Formats: sequence, structure tokens, C-alpha cells
Amino acid sequence: MQQTTSDRLKTALLLVSVGGLLSGLALYFNGRSDIASIVWFVGVVPVLAALVIEIIRSLWQGEVGLDIVAALSMTAALVFGETLAAAVVAVMYSGGTFLESFAEGRARREMRDLLSRVPRTATRYNNGGLEEVALDAIRPGDLLLIRQGDVVPVDGTVASDDAFVDTSALTGESLPARLARGADAMSGATNAGEPFDLTATRLAEDSTYAGIVRLVEEAQRAKAPMARLADRWSLGFLVVTVTIAFAAWWFTGDPIRAVAVLVVATPCPLILAVPVALVAGLSRAAHFGILIKGAGALETMARIGTLILDKTGTLTVGRPQIVSIDSRDGRAGNDILRLAAAMDQVSQHPVAQAVVAAAKARELALPLPSEVTEIPGEGVTGHVEGHKVIVGGADFVAQRIGHPAGDHPTGAAGSVLVAIAVDGKMAGHLVMADPLRDGTGTMLARLRREGITRILLATGDRAAVAERITKDLGLDRVHAGLTPDMKVQLVLAERKSRPVMMVGDGVNDAPALAAADVGVAMGARGAAASAEAADVVLLVDRVDRLAQGIEIARRARRIAVQSVVAGIGLSVAGMIAAAFGYLTPVQGALLQEVIDVAVILNALRALWIEPSGMGAPQGTSPDRKQAPV
Repeated sequence: MQQTTSDRLKTALLLVSVGGLLSGLALYFNGRSDIASIVWFVGVVPVLAALVIEIIRSLWQGEVGLDIVAALSMTAALVFGETLAAAVVAVMYSGGTFLESFAEGRARREMRDLLSRVPRTATRYNNGGLEEVALDAIRPGDLLLIRQGDVVPVDGTVASDDAFVDTSALTGESLPARLARGADAMSGATNAGEPFDLTATRLAEDSTYAGIVRLVEEAQRAKAPMARLADRWSLGFLVVTVTIAFAAWWFTGDPIRAVAVLVVATPCPLILAVPVALVAGLSRAAHFGILIKGAGALETMARIGTLILDKTGTLTVGRPQIVSIDSRDGRAGNDILRLAAAMDQVSQHPVAQAVVAAAKARELALPLPSEVTEIPGEGVTGHVEGHKVIVGGADFVAQRIGHPAGDHPTGAAGSVLVAIAVDGKMAGHLVMADPLRDGTGTMLARLRREGITRILLATGDRAAVAERITKDLGLDRVHAGLTPDMKVQLVLAERKSRPVMMVGDGVNDAPALAAADVGVAMGARGAAASAEAADVVLLVDRVDRLAQGIEIARRARRIAVQSVVAGIGLSVAGMIAAAFGYLTPVQGALLQEVIDVAVILNALRALWIEPSGMGAPQGTSPDRKQAPV
């Protein structure tokens, strides 16, 4: 409501000043210049009064703003009888504040869309029927109905055979995604297909969408260091303006020249250019699934020189995938995978779920197992289509069929073996590993082109695994076997030479993310702690968006600087021309209006930044705890 009242006041002041200017001009051209001067004076007073109140409020808060120059120019023009110039300045200033409000509103459009989509209620199953409940009444385990077009209200898992959801508002992905039974569904996604059931896994306040909304609100309230720098520039600009105006009056004895200098100096470019450009950059980044927590983080992101990356879930997919299938009894690879996946359907173990996902990706029909017994963390036994099947770690399976221990294929460091026995005989092995994300090498090369001079890996994994997975990436250094506090120490050491960005997704990464100049969390599937500690959250599970985010930040900052430099340069040139008598107060006011519009339109270019290299989606999932070979 406060923002609405402020917008209404700005609109009213603009209408009063424009009405006064136009009415006065009509009277002036009809030969009533005396009445015209009074009308112009009346149109200026409300704008000047509102401006003086704003200046007093700023001074009370210890801020010296550029509004003082605008107040001086209007006051001087009225005192020396230049009421037309004062009216033009009033229109210029009220129009500038109105345009600022409009521009920032346009720049935040994607963020407002995000906020406006927050669902207020959900449809829950209850005693065989349906009931409409408030979001805060939903508890983990509740079964919800998501109708076509509904926004998913809380994080959960799909309880129907499949679901078709649109995540474009969250991630920027243009194509909807199909989710199988048991797949995670992110709150804030829209049901683009038939109604489906969802089992809630989190409270509404802890869900992805609620967290995103909180981050958006933080971003809207934040003030960039660069904007504060603009405030510091304002004092210098004020001194220069008053000095030129006083000198023009002193050396010529003509106070009108001082008025003209003050009118030209009305500093809307410096007031508006920085926040408009940076807020536009925030909005543009959010459109691509890169949520930056405020303009300060955006401005710092544009100056990053060192990048530190976590391994699992960041550089790698974060879920073991099948590298090869070893057959021991002549069975086809797909048959071995089908039997293993059929048994693993009953297990919640991440590797078991990865095996099931791999079988479904190959469109293998999976029969239901019977007489199932699971030993958590080791394996599963049971019957599939009349055959006794054992699936699990190599030693677990070998012990149950009397097979020699250690008689199994060897894999690279960090790979995992899943053994399968059928009717008491070893059928084969699935060799699984956590692969590097597609396009990682290209992404790192692009980051170096963006000005990142040093790229490091910081992982808690073993050195052999870290070296193998990154051997062709051209990293400057690999740090393995790190604890969370060791990661923090690494970040602090690197910060001594240049600004540091840390990227991670786990709880163990949260301290390092908080210690970095800019922390980036893989928020699509990462831990909530890392997202809370980070300055930037990648809402889509694609690490290549990191390079796009840095590109957006640097281009938005460049646009802000261009706007400020051009605006101040043109204003100073106009002040000098006015001091030498080449511009009257009215001409100076009109010139400054043109400068204001040009600078703000230039700052809005950040809304159309188009980062290059949009790649293909990449998946992620937790690792399974199993002894690597």
C-alpha cells in the first residue's frame, strides 16, 4: 500500500507540473504573460515542497543526495523571475521520478510475476473426499490433488503414474517436463497436463517456491554498493555544480547564468541510471533461472576473478549412472538391467533408484518382485518371474551364492559395482559412476573468456577420484579430502588476492558459500542450507547457467557505468555552455530533459541482455553409499 501511495503521489505531482506548464504556455501565447507567470509559479510549488520534504528526510538519515541540486535550480529560478524555467525543471524532475518508478516496475516484472503466482490454498484428500485447505495446514505425507493449470503448492513426490509440469517461471526452461511416479516435483511449477496426485514432503514455508519468494523479496529490498557509490559521487557533483554556478555569477554579474547552470545540472542520470540498470540485470538473470539476492551481489559478481567449484552435484551429475554392463552367463545387457531394476523398485537407496531410472530410460518393462528382503545399504533378495534374484554390492552378492570374493570387473576410481545373481549364479555387474556434466569443459573455457583467471576444485572426495574426473578440464588446482572448515580456509586464502566465487550444493558447502565474496548454490536439488548461505541460487539444475549469470552481471554493470558517465559528461558540458551564456535557463532545462530520457532508456537495455550458450538440460541426484572399486 505504501508503494501504491508513493506512485500516486508521483503521478499527481507530474500532472500538476505538466498542467501548470501547459496552462501557462497557453496564457503566454495569448498575451497574458503576467497571469502565465503566476500559473507557472503555482505549478512549481507542490513539486518543490515535496522535494524539500524528501531532502530533509534524506539529511535526517545522514544521506546527501542529488535532489539538492534540483531544489536549488527551482528555487533560484523562482527567486529571479525565471518561472518558465522553474516550471520546465518541475516537469523534468517529477517526470524523472515517475519514469524511475515505471522503469523499476518494468525491470521487476519477472519478479512480480513470481510473487503473484504464490498459491494460497491446496486440494487435499481426506476420508475419501477432497477438501480445500490453506497452505500452512499441509503436512509432510498429505496427499494432494494438483489439477490442470494449478501451481504446485509445496515440494513433494508424484503419486500418480506420471505428471507433466511447466517449470518455466522458475528455471526459464521453455519445454514442460514429464515426471514419473516417485519423482520430485518442485513447488511453483505449473501442472501442464492431466490432474495428478502429489505426496507432500515439506511444509509450505520450507518448500522451494517459498524460499524463492523470500529471496526475491530480499533482492528487491537490497541496495547495491555501486548505488551507494553513486550517492558518494553525488556530493562531488553537487560541489562542482555550485562552483560553476557561483563562478558564472561572480565573473559576469548575471545571476541568470547561475540559474541556467543549476537547471542544466539537475542530476536525474546519476540518481536513476545505476538502480535501473542493476535491477534490470536482476530481473533478466531471474528469467534464466539465476536468482541473485540483490543488486549488491550482482555488482560483486561482475568483478569475480577466482572460481572455486565443489565436485559432486556441481561439476558432476551427482547421481551414479550406468557406464557398462558386464555379463557373466551370456545374458543380454538389457535383461540383466531389467532384472536388477525389477528388484530395486522396492528400495529407496539412491543407487537402486538410479538403476530403476536407467531401465525406464531404455523403456524396459519392469515386473513386480515378490518375497523381497532388503538389507539396508547392502542389497535386495527376492523373486522375479519365478527366478531368485539377488542385487547389491559385489561382496554382498558373492557371499550369498558362494562366488569367489574379488572375482569381478574393476572400474576407475570412484566407480560403483552393482552385482546381479540369478538362481544362485552370478549373472553380471552394472558398472556405475557419477559422470561429469555435459558441456562442463566448454563452460569453464567460457568463464575464462569472461575474465575468470583462476579456477579451483574443492572437494571432500578422495584425491584419486577428483584427479580422474577433472583431468581434462584444465583446472588451476585440485584440492581433495577437504572438510567444511578447510573449504572455508581455502576461500579466505584466495580472497586475499582477488574476489572469489564459490559454487556448491551440499550442507557441507554452506560455510564456504557464506565466506566467499559470492556464493552460488545449485538450488534445484541442493541442500536448503547451501541456498540460504549463498548469494546466488541456480534454480535450474544446469551449471552452465553460471557463465550466463556472470555475463549478465558484467553487462548490466557496464551499462550502468556507461549511463552514469554519459549522463554526467553531458550535464557538465551543458553547465559549461550555460556558464558562458550559450544556454538560457529554459533551454538548459529542455536539454537536461533529453539527457535524462536518453540515460534511463540506455539503462533499460539491461532488460534485453541475451546470454550466449544456452545448453541442454542436465540431471542430478544424490550419491549412493557403496564401496567404490
